[in-house]
Amino acid sequence: MAVLELARRAVAEQLKAREVFGSPEAVKNYLQLHLARRPHEVFAALFLDAQNKLIAMEELFRGTLTQTSVYPREVVLKALHHHAAAVVLAHNHPSGTVQPSRADEALTQTLKAALALVDVRVLDHVIVAPGQALSMAEKGLL
Repeated sequence: MAVLELARRAVAEQLKAREVFGSPEAVKNYLQLHLARRPHEVFAALFLDAQNKLIAMEELFRGTLTQTSVYPREVVLKALHHHAAAVVLAHNHPSGTVQPSRADEALTQTLKAALALVDVRVLDHVIVAPGQALSMAEKGLL
């Protein structure tokens, strides 16, 4: 557990020191360290500044084994609170599969529209599971 925590801190410091999307793999690895092994679904967001540097990561909602309720209003409020220019959305699938469901795709579009109203860009929505991660942006689903 101590090694895992040290790895989390090291990756967080690396992300704060450079552009997050200089390496999409670094973002996936960071999110896997934080979310992949959870026994329940967690929805989180990486809040980024205008240079795509990490301001903060927050776990916004916690759910059950198979679902999480996400409230767009709360995501928008957190983005404004952090003065974010962009966000990377993320959640885990405890089932082990990283394939997005129709509900995941619909939620992404809803959040993208809500955040666009306050000039916050959604750069990606990453789904993580133990040992794997899927970027919806890389798959053309954003």
